[in-house]
Amino acid sequence: MKKNAAVDFWVGLFVLLGALALVFLALKAGNLSSFTAGDQYRVTAEFDNIGGLKPRAPVKSAGVTVGRVANIKLDPVTFRAVVSLDLEEGFEFPKDSSARILTSGLLGEQYVGIEAGGDLENLAGGEKFARTQSAVVLENLISQFLFSKASEGDSEK
Repeated sequence: MKKNAAVDFWVGLFVLLGALALVFLALKAGNLSSFTAGDQYRVTAEFDNIGGLKPRAPVKSAGVTVGRVANIKLDPVTFRAVVSLDLEEGFEFPKDSSARILTSGLLGEQYVGIEAGGDLENLAGGEKFARTQSAVVLENLISQFLFSKASEGDSEK
């Protein structure tokens, strides 16, 4: 039985493209698809609650990705989450900028949003954001709503 070399070539090419597509999807699902080749500097931000924020989550300003979350630790003294952010060197933010944890969409992934301030001096590597806003946890909002409705019902009696 003779094999056709052209058919073997096309089948091999198809299998190779399928494998590359699987690697691409795995990188996208793992949030590893954007590798930064440029220089970066690290700043930190402390939050009371980070919700579902994860390492490698994007850091955005005005909708533009300016960096990634490097790591997340718990401060043993203050019991606040310390989030280290790797920002690309080309993006410099004033010292009075604020960082907050936002959600893309209603139930989407969480990311750190930076709102630029108006200070003339910029944040440098190793410094931290003075103002932060923690994540809005949907379960906490629902429980607050239910508690307020329950207390309204008690006051009417």
